[in-house]
Amino acid sequence: VQLQASGGGLVQPGGSLKLSCVVSGAANKRYAVGWFRQAPGKEREFVGAVHRNSDATVYADSVKGRFTISRDNTENTVNLQMNSLKPEDAAVYDCAASNTIIFSSLRRRSMYTYYGQGTLVTVSS
Repeated sequence: VQLQASGGGLVQPGGSLKLSCVVSGAANKRYAVGWFRQAPGKEREFVGAVHRNSDATVYADSVKGRFTISRDNTENTVNLQMNSLKPEDAAVYDCAASNTIIFSSLRRRSMYTYYGQGTLVTVSS
């Protein structure tokens, strides 16, 4: 299973950006997909995730109400729509896939099996 995140770039504070994570090689198997980010000098942190079966989503408090995760089954893609971006949202964002059906565990990176490369998001005026 391979994951590829894309869509990063430079955006002004208050702007929007959509990241995409394409999951390939999954042979029609569904995975939970999580988004994580890591800013320079900081630890990687959980951003949000979509459940494997129900497509229910969960978010970090810092992005709740501003970020939305959606799954496009036809494209094997999980999108992260980021609105009202703040300078503190700047980071390398990556996506990961997990077999777990335990919704509460999706915040833990250790629950993920497959990882993709990151995409850089810069928020600056």
